[in-house]
Amino acid sequence: MKILSIVSAKGGVGKTTVTANLAAALAREGRQVLAVDLDPQNALRFHLGFDPHDVGGISRTTLARAPWSSSCITSERGVLLFPYGLVNEEDRRTFEVALDTDPLWLRRNLESLGLPEGVCVLLDTPPGPSVYLRQALRVADAALVVTLADAASYATLPMMEGLIRDYCSNRPGFGGAHYVVNQVDGSTQLSVDVTQVLRRNLGDRIIGLIHRDQAVSEALAYDRSVMEYQADSRAAHDFMELARSVDELLAR
Repeated sequence: MKILSIVSAKGGVGKTTVTANLAAALAREGRQVLAVDLDPQNALRFHLGFDPHDVGGISRTTLARAPWSSSCITSERGVLLFPYGLVNEEDRRTFEVALDTDPLWLRRNLESLGLPEGVCVLLDTPPGPSVYLRQALRVADAALVVTLADAASYATLPMMEGLIRDYCSNRPGFGGAHYVVNQVDGSTQLSVDVTQVLRRNLGDRIIGLIHRDQAVSEALAYDRSVMEYQADSRAAHDFMELARSVDELLAR
């Protein structure tokens, strides 16, 4: 089992879209993929084509003291998903207190699944600092930071670097933080300039560029991954390249 925590310093960068399409791309490459939604928005299920009316998930199973295996669902794309689940505000707060007081919660539940060595686990987290981010970074073999090529996103990267350093720098086997720049737009000078700055500052820690492509949002509307919806699109090519880079990263 190899664990990749997908994180972002701020919202609106397309992190869940990246998680879902990366999961689908890894599955197309032959990887067994398990996606875990640690974001209370519970949106990953929409991107992976699951029933929007299903209320189950890891929050509800944890509160009920039930095994995680009872909330696992499989998509037609070959991706296993543990959704966050639908809970009211009181239960969400109770769940977060439980996670805050049990730092081994995520590790223990993942290990209870008895996953084969080759399974890739993608952890989708809420933006910024949270109890979910702490849980995800404590178990990650590597972190993938999703950012945009804009000034606001660039300005928040030191905060995310600090959080990753706090939770991971002294942990043996941690493969470091790597970056994917999402919605790169070659038609705007600002996007081009910020992408160049990111390349200069981060170098080979950038393992993927996802270009702005209407096919991504259209694919979601048609309940498909971008590879299924338009395999020859620029974004589909970018996600397949990202999947190969992630596969190589986790094999180290």
